[in-house]
Amino acid sequence: MLGVETIALEAAKNLAGIFVKNAWETGGKILGQLGETVDKKVQNLIFTASKQYVQNYSDRHGILKVLGMREPVALESVYTAVQFLDKWDIRRFESIENLEISYRETRSFQPKNCLKRDGLKVANEKQYLMVLGGPGAGKSTFLRKLGLEVLKGFQGGFEHECIPVFIELKGFRSENMDVQKSIVEEFRLCDFPNPEESTTKLLEQGKLLILLDGLDEVPAKVMNETIGQIQNFVDLYKNNRFIISCRTAAYRQNFRRFTDVAMAEFDNAQIKQFIGNWFHSELDKKLGTAQKCWQLLQKRENAAAKELAQTPLLLTLLCLVYDRSQNFPANRSILYRKALRVLLEEWAAEKRILQDEIYQGMRTELEEILLAEIAHIGFEADRLFFSQQEVVSQIKAFLASNLNAPKHLDGEGVLKAIAVQQGILVERAEDVFSFSHLTLQEYLTAQYITDHYQIPKLVAEHLNDKRWQEVFLLVTGLMRGGADELLLMMEKEAQKHINTPKLQGLLNWSNQVTEGTEGNFKPAAKRTTALFLALGRDRAHELASILSPNLGRILEITRVLDLARAVNPNLERTLNSTRTPCRPATHTRAFSRALTRALAQELQDIKIFKDVNFTVLIARLEVLKAKAPGIDRSDNVHQGFNNRVSQTWLNALKIKPELICLCCQELQALEDYLYANLLIVKCKQAAVRMSPKIWEAIEARMLLGNCQD
Repeated sequence: MLGVETIALEAAKNLAGIFVKNAWETGGKILGQLGETVDKKVQNLIFTASKQYVQNYSDRHGILKVLGMREPVALESVYTAVQFLDKWDIRRFESIENLEISYRETRSFQPKNCLKRDGLKVANEKQYLMVLGGPGAGKSTFLRKLGLEVLKGFQGGFEHECIPVFIELKGFRSENMDVQKSIVEEFRLCDFPNPEESTTKLLEQGKLLILLDGLDEVPAKVMNETIGQIQNFVDLYKNNRFIISCRTAAYRQNFRRFTDVAMAEFDNAQIKQFIGNWFHSELDKKLGTAQKCWQLLQKRENAAAKELAQTPLLLTLLCLVYDRSQNFPANRSILYRKALRVLLEEWAAEKRILQDEIYQGMRTELEEILLAEIAHIGFEADRLFFSQQEVVSQIKAFLASNLNAPKHLDGEGVLKAIAVQQGILVERAEDVFSFSHLTLQEYLTAQYITDHYQIPKLVAEHLNDKRWQEVFLLVTGLMRGGADELLLMMEKEAQKHINTPKLQGLLNWSNQVTEGTEGNFKPAAKRTTALFLALGRDRAHELASILSPNLGRILEITRVLDLARAVNPNLERTLNSTRTPCRPATHTRAFSRALTRALAQELQDIKIFKDVNFTVLIARLEVLKAKAPGIDRSDNVHQGFNNRVSQTWLNALKIKPELICLCCQELQALEDYLYANLLIVKCKQAAVRMSPKIWEAIEARMLLGNCQD
């Protein structure tokens, strides 16, 4: 592999070759000034200038230093190839309702099966390219990396011989700015001879790749003039290659020749590659840091954080957080607060957009309160997309009702600033907005609930709504004064589900059969295990696992499935039968895979049941194993065998048959009760502060139903 210095030298040679060939050996005014040949002195002059050009480009555009990074990193070392969405435009949606349906089907603001193409290949194919995407999506990084590839010549991935010129359009702050003058200045800084004439000649020969970054960052007062100037410049020098980047919300399809492409969200492969590139030091390789970070991101409790990782900017934040602690915060409210502040302050500050008039007086805290209100209204209504009119109305109402809000602001201007420049609200279709990440909407909703003390309403109306689970966890993490009151409310609300004598009797049995046993597990986990064996509810397995992880490992579903096959190798097709919540429990897939001789042996060893003769149970299961039906027998025969195994277990556990014959409503009530208790435990884990005494009391009462002191 070529070293960095070798690559830089080759890049300088390539650049000098293009410069000499196209700007100096084609006749005309320049050649006339210096004679009929380019002598050695001129060649050396051009080569020296070319080396400086390569150095300048690498120094200015070849490194990354964002979000308070301690040291800059080489773009080449962490870069992950981007992908563009091909032939897809979200504006195809005719209504907000269609957008809602599409998102809920895919859990993404990007179509699941949308065709994606490698960014470099598209840049090779298209002479004029408009790269669209949200803030932090990697647009600028792509343009910078493409320039580096061009400088490598044949050793790079760009197929066209040209010189890259990177221009930041945020510098166009007056009508006097000029694209050609900006190019001339890039060459003049490196002491190329006769930069004005050389630039003209290179443009006429079509030997420049002009990278215009950040059209959306041009001040509004000169935007029309800038667009017109770029259009005219492209028309005048149409043989060159042009790539412009712009935030999606700011783009209004102003450019005739250009092909519009949208940055695709990072997929799993790209996220994993980025993490691998980030943790590339010898020490990180030795410790397997990248693999550990990736594996942690796969855990279910980090699903919302992984959603943020689809954006390169916020994935960088995640890598920085992990780098400092080798973990993600247990209190994810901290992580999401940081992500929000990155978009509101740090990223905006780096882009210098906070100088705009719209932000004068619009403090970060005030903007957070506004966004939290918008998020909460939408989340309460189970809506992820909002029309421009309703968002503007909410902003106007907020500003009018706040004595300390700046009076010079207008609703349309605030929305445009938030959507175009900060990217927290994103225009998904024409005049249709959503939060850039569902995680941010959930976090802001939790912030609103905490700020306005809507805890009782949250518990009473949404305890068993799975859509609100993340909000509960975030609210708990935001309650720095302690989560005691919230968890007590949740416990009281959960008790309402144990509303029939049969359900209460079932909980009484689970306590009686496990109370005072030797096994070194939490009493609530023992009771949950009994419920799992009696009814085969997966939620009971999950609750037992989180209360006592060692006990959860014994009940691990995949392991139990293997044990079930040991009892009956021909059980595969019956194990794959469809389960419905209202079918009798003895017919459930979860129950079938739990009832095995090997599991009985495990339970005998850990001693969590009393008055259960596992020796007799194991012997009876061994007899049943020998009678397992062959694979050629009917489903009815296999189901009959499963029922006999189930009844053998129930007899051993001394549970009355009527206690497990639950109707649909009772099964659903039990499922809701188990879910609520599981959420209580997760909220305890997410809490910043929790009274040990109160938690011990809650845990002691867990799964006892209404039989409390």
